[in-house]
Formats: sequence, structure tokens, C-alpha cells
Amino acid sequence: QVQLVESGGGLVQAGGSLRLSCAASGRTFSTYAMGWFRQAPGKEREFVAAINWNGDRTYYADSVKGRFTISRDNAKNTVYLQMNSLKPEDTAVYSCAAKRTQSTVLFTMTYAYNYWGQGTQVTVSS
Repeated sequence: QVQLVESGGGLVQAGGSLRLSCAASGRTFSTYAMGWFRQAPGKEREFVAAINWNGDRTYYADSVKGRFTISRDNAKNTVYLQMNSLKPEDTAVYSCAAKRTQSTVLFTMTYAYNYWGQGTQVTVSS
């Protein structure tokens, strides 16, 4: 089992940047594929980005492609989401998720992930 704790959210002006972190417990972090999702008020949770177990494959939602970068440091049991050129529509609670797999397949569906963090609020003002 793995526990996930997000940090790095906050209030930023449009055009600004934030870096989210997701720290995982346990000694098997490198066996998990990781994803970032977000949920805005009144909307369903949506996929943002995913990264495979060793970091050599990534995938992004079209809405964030070219602006967000997902990465991981397995030595630190941490996955990151660098968010640049933020827009007001990026405002949401951002959560990280883990799926135990060393497949090359990346997952965009919420139900594919086994473990979730509590989330961190990102607010982008116009």
C-alpha cells in the first residue's frame, strides 16, 4: 500500500507558474505509474498527466499539453507537476494517484488508479 500527500498549491495570477509535489510513502514507489488529476467546482474529476514507473514515458491532456510537465524522482519517492502559463480555467483541486504497474501503458481513467492523495487547491486569478 502507498500513501500520497500533495503540496505546492496556492493562489497565482494568470500566466504564472506553480510546481506541485506528491510524496509517496513506502519503498516500492518505483513500481507505480503515477497520474495527476484535477476537479473544479461542479465538475467531474479529469485527467491531467501521467508518467510511467521509471519516468521515460509521459502523457498529457490536450488542455495542458505544452504548459504542464510531469516528472518523478524515484530516489525521493516524489512525482511533480510543473505548471506554467496558468489560466483561470486551471483552477481546481489537484490530486495525484498511483497504480502499481511496470507496464509501458499510461492510464487516463480515474478507476485505473488504486491510491489517491487528498489533493491541493490551485487557484488562478485573472
